[in-house]
Amino acid sequence: MSMIEFRKVQKYYGKFHALKDIDLEIDKGETVVLIGPSGSGKSTLARSVNGLETIQSGQLIVNGRDIADKKTDINRIRTDVGMVFQHFNLYANKDVLENIMIAPRIVLKMNEDENKKNAMALLDQVGLADKAHNMPSQISGGQAQRVAIARSLAMKPRCMLFDEPTSALDPEMIDDVLGVIKYVTSQSDMTSLIVTHEMGFAQEVANRVIFMDDGQILEDDKTDVFFKNPSNERARQFLSKIISH
Repeated sequence: MSMIEFRKVQKYYGKFHALKDIDLEIDKGETVVLIGPSGSGKSTLARSVNGLETIQSGQLIVNGRDIADKKTDINRIRTDVGMVFQHFNLYANKDVLENIMIAPRIVLKMNEDENKKNAMALLDQVGLADKAHNMPSQISGGQAQRVAIARSLAMKPRCMLFDEPTSALDPEMIDDVLGVIKYVTSQSDMTSLIVTHEMGFAQEVANRVIFMDDGQILEDDKTDVFFKNPSNERARQFLSKIISH
């Protein structure tokens, strides 16, 4: 059953055609990686799934709801769809634990004891239980990104979006963050859409790889097939440059 479905989706920024006639289905429980050159439309596609980017035409169905329908409650969509950005966007004036607890308290009306227990369990999962009472300024960028992942998971989403989650990190911090994402995507009922330049990671976690360029999906294939023998010439050129470096 589909968790996310794009049907003839078009997206413009003024005259710039950012997404061109996108048709795409992502099933519940799938982990799909989006790759392609900068400016190809990857982040725009991912950000449209929870309404951070609005589409001009077509249908975008998320967990059975048409996000383009004016009657759709976008906040309900965002409750189902967690998102982790390039930059962590933690509340600087709240400690790590409170950063995780605030949304479930306000949006889900979660009981305070249950909320704290859930937040501590998530911090333990991402290896940061000992940082619960640190302020964001007292932890590293990699740790902050792991807190941001825990914060998204605290809302118990059905789907997770990762928009180049390691691109702002120092190289030695990347593996810890990728390890947490790998754990999240291994949960059998979690649907994940990941925009990344980390090709080795993509090969490890993805069921499918989608290659985009110039606002179009040029290739959509099983991971092993894509990396061994992409059928699209532009995808072959891209891979040869990425892997040789």
